[in-house]
Amino acid sequence: MSDDRTGTTSVNPAGDEPRRRLAAALRPLITMTVASELADDAVVEAAEAIEEVGRRLAGQAGPKRARQQPDISRAAQEFFPTSPIMGMVNPLAPPVRVRVVDGPDGGPREIRAEAYFDYAYEGPPTCVHGGVLAETFDEVLGAANLASGNPGMTGGLTIRYRKPTPLRTDLRIEARFLRKEGRKIFSWAGIYHGDLLTAEADGLFVEVAPAQFLAIAEGNAASADPAMLEAIRAEAARVGAASDVHPGPG
Repeated sequence: MSDDRTGTTSVNPAGDEPRRRLAAALRPLITMTVASELADDAVVEAAEAIEEVGRRLAGQAGPKRARQQPDISRAAQEFFPTSPIMGMVNPLAPPVRVRVVDGPDGGPREIRAEAYFDYAYEGPPTCVHGGVLAETFDEVLGAANLASGNPGMTGGLTIRYRKPTPLRTDLRIEARFLRKEGRKIFSWAGIYHGDLLTAEADGLFVEVAPAQFLAIAEGNAASADPAMLEAIRAEAARVGAASDVHPGPG
């Protein structure tokens, strides 16, 4: 049985629906800024209006809101809700639409996705930028590892650009976990235009123990979300990852 929830209509527990609406409103503005013929006076008028909206929002903006850790009990579209690839609340994301399906012959669950890259993602004329494809692979491979129960951090990507991937065209993506050797996690993903494989990637990911992940997060404490940091501390303490790991106040 497939999990067809893509997160396109459901309201997630974090209350992101208004942010999704805002992100959806901003995406065509980004595309038009990049690609549309526009009169200078229309551009200036739009810039002034958007600058005013920005000032109003800045006057109401508080500290960085809490970021939730990926939860495989939720729809795949919610694994990384703020990501620049599949994040529904991120106006930089196309977004790539992601779902989980059962693997063949009872194997690990896999990722299927649909993508449509507009002019903001153009590299060579009429083609998707290779760097955009690379970050897309990183994202869907990470999601496939999560879906299979083998999360890890990216150690390396080997990408083969077989054919130019066309812009402004419906594309499909497959991503799957392959195997695990010690802490090393191996996975594969491909992007298709119809039945044509335009690009593929082999991913090497590394399983990160809670204590190691905590060390990374605490090393970036200046930019870390405090609630997320406390959640990582709690998880590290729960598994007894290190004697010097503390759950924090309370």
